[in-house]
Amino acid sequence: MKRLLLLTLGLTMIGAAKAQEEKLEIKPSGRILLDGGLFKANEQDDKFNDGFAIPDMRVGFSASYGAWKAKVDMGYAYGKVNMKDVFIQYNFDKDASDFLRAGYFIHQFGLQSATSSSFKISMEEPASNQAFNNSRMIGLMYQHTRSKFLGTLSFFTESDAMKMTSDKLGNQGVGMMTRLVYKPFCEPGKIFHVGLSGAFETPRYDSDAELSHHAYTLSTTFPTRIAKVVAQEAVIDDAKMLYKFTPELNAAIGRIGLETQYFYVNINRKDKPNYKASGAYGTIRALVKGKNYKYSDLDGGIATPDPGAMEVVLSYNYTDMSDHKAEILGGRLNDWSTTFNYYINKYMIWRVRGSYTTTTDRINTPNTKLALIETRLQIKF
Repeated sequence: MKRLLLLTLGLTMIGAAKAQEEKLEIKPSGRILLDGGLFKANEQDDKFNDGFAIPDMRVGFSASYGAWKAKVDMGYAYGKVNMKDVFIQYNFDKDASDFLRAGYFIHQFGLQSATSSSFKISMEEPASNQAFNNSRMIGLMYQHTRSKFLGTLSFFTESDAMKMTSDKLGNQGVGMMTRLVYKPFCEPGKIFHVGLSGAFETPRYDSDAELSHHAYTLSTTFPTRIAKVVAQEAVIDDAKMLYKFTPELNAAIGRIGLETQYFYVNINRKDKPNYKASGAYGTIRALVKGKNYKYSDLDGGIATPDPGAMEVVLSYNYTDMSDHKAEILGGRLNDWSTTFNYYINKYMIWRVRGSYTTTTDRINTPNTKLALIETRLQIKF
């Protein structure tokens, strides 16, 4: 009788624990970015007008049930509704250090891809990352994280597959990418990691029928979302395949941090010279108020500073999209910036950015010099 009671009690406790573990949890999420800026450009550039904007506004939710997780995020900026993250994920362990994700999201390629757009320490992402990385794509990604290693492997299709049906899109462009990070030091105030990402993909959709799935379009905008002005653009026709790679380095000692990446892109063409482009950025960050920098194992980078912290960020970016041998002049960009970040609390950040950006060597486009100062109050929950 005693054994039966003990067995019954044990089964009851196991059942209760399982039921508690597999409880459905739903959490709302959202963000609002409030920007204001002043601009000074060449006299002929009349697109840079001072003003205010809400460049990003989102509402969504995340849900978890046992080892399963799902996320849906919708954007409503500038009066347009568009999809952001939409995916399901299976976690192979409790801390989600190993998982398989499927849906529409940003696949990891380099240091910047693991950071949400609203958490870029320089307020806007480096132009090189905008030019040579991809936005959200439908695909499958596996991530494996251990104490000194992070690795991802993704298979994906082009971004337009989320916007168009296959009868209009045609044969979809596809690809594969991976990110590998070795992180021997990831203690607070003592951080060092090196990484390498690589990818290849087939040509993408283009509204021009002659170029569709026979070309790539690479572009950047000037570092503001109040005025959306193209800074560089290269259309590479007669294309067969694109491959690219980016080494990365991330380090911190105490309250001083360093982040840097180099990007290289090669596009093989059928009957024309191959196209090559490259870029790099370097960022020095320092906490003028707050504790030592900490590491985020799942993202593979320095974690967002604690509430109440204040930070100064100095950054330089160079992006070269002009290849004279291939006779494609997409332009060369230099950007110097200083950003102040105040992490008000867990949900709010105030940023101020001053920058000077120049573009040259772009076909049929005059050289541009842009100086700006912007401020942003962001709320994210």
